[in-house]
Amino acid sequence: MRSVVQNAPAGRQFRPRRSVLAVPGSSRKMIDKAKGLPADEIFLDLEDAVAPIAKQQARIEVAEALAEDGWSGQIRVVRVNDWTTEWTWSDVVEVVGRAGAHLDAVLLPKVPDASHVQALDLLLTQVEKAHGLEVGRIGIEPQIENAVGLTNIDAIASASPRVQTLVFGPADFMASIAMRTLVVGEQPDGYDRGDAYHHILMTILIAARTHGVQAIDGPYLQIRDLDAFRRSAERTAALGFDGKWVLHPTQIEIANEVFSPRQEDFDRAELILDAYDFHTSAAGGARGAVMLGDEMIDEASRKMALVVSAKGRAAGMARTSSVTPPEDAGS
Repeated sequence: MRSVVQNAPAGRQFRPRRSVLAVPGSSRKMIDKAKGLPADEIFLDLEDAVAPIAKQQARIEVAEALAEDGWSGQIRVVRVNDWTTEWTWSDVVEVVGRAGAHLDAVLLPKVPDASHVQALDLLLTQVEKAHGLEVGRIGIEPQIENAVGLTNIDAIASASPRVQTLVFGPADFMASIAMRTLVVGEQPDGYDRGDAYHHILMTILIAARTHGVQAIDGPYLQIRDLDAFRRSAERTAALGFDGKWVLHPTQIEIANEVFSPRQEDFDRAELILDAYDFHTSAAGGARGAVMLGDEMIDEASRKMALVVSAKGRAAGMARTSSVTPPEDAGS
């Protein structure tokens, strides 16, 4: 079983979602290939990636694929159609009814307010009960894709105990606010200072941290431009996002790297935790603030180090250095 990441303040625990691979639910070839890829999460898409006339068959394909062997420990998710369509009910009933025991979460697109999440919660509960599944185990990933959803994000994040992530959907969002660009994930022409998405991303991130869920950035559509994908991922990773969608296998390794701590940062965080534990103990002098090299560390330092340490451990990282602080450190 993979490690989990704890998000303050609610103390809820989730497996890492550094890389979230989108796979068309109508393509068994692509689904079968995805099973062996090192993405943290794979979502099988019944929404935009599937034509209306192919949705019924895609539900069957997705349910069968979810229940099959060959998966490599990824979080398994299905993206259903949004509640304004005629397909949502059938997506949930058929896929969860056939393969709910093998499904970790449902990704719900175009969420404008809490009622859409609550409706999905109620339907999931009914299907779980009808098929003898554990009630409440399947999570919900609301996708924020318009200005209304961003305005209501706190209510969306707290709409159900099933909510595990808040996901940014950049393409539809850009259209909803009339942003002047056709390149999803890039800065609009004429916006030459700062980041045009900063307010959107920080609003999603603050809501996620307030309610103890993960924050996931959306895709970068220029899949052959890996340098640009890296830059896009590094911006949101620097803010504190937990992961990003990937649209092609070549993007997975970059996302896993970018949303994991750098080795030197992980080693430093582990050292700060060791030093703080020692110096606040009776043997270390029961001090609340001490010097570690040229840096003063205190309780706030410990909290920051815990974040980096938890993400590193969840990514399977191991320390490459170990230093025991001397007893007279900070004296």
